[in-house]
Amino acid sequence: MAEHNDLGKFGEELAVDFLEKNGYEILETNWVFDKAEIDIIAQKNGILAVVEVKTRSSIEFGLPQDFVKPKKIQLLVKAINEYVTQNDLDVEVRFDIVAIHKENSDFVIEHIEEAFYYF
Repeated sequence: MAEHNDLGKFGEELAVDFLEKNGYEILETNWVFDKAEIDIIAQKNGILAVVEVKTRSSIEFGLPQDFVKPKKIQLLVKAINEYVTQNDLDVEVRFDIVAIHKENSDFVIEHIEEAFYYF
């Protein structure tokens, strides 16, 4: 596996741990529909959080959250609509980003709630 894939997988594991410690129930990881993959689907206080995890080894080329592009957002919206339909859910949906970057020998985790909206 390529080094960036290892880093991404590690970042997703960090994000799951972080969310669980902050009271989220993890419902799914790496949920796939069509060409879309949702990194984490979690729930807290009746809100379904669609979580995109972005991990970078440095912020030299930009913050991790800057790499969530409009095409990815479209795919996430399409996928979560299918998830909600398949599971017959009546919940509020929120799109979050967990941005992780390495700083010295530590990883910095930032949870951005309501990172973007869809219409």
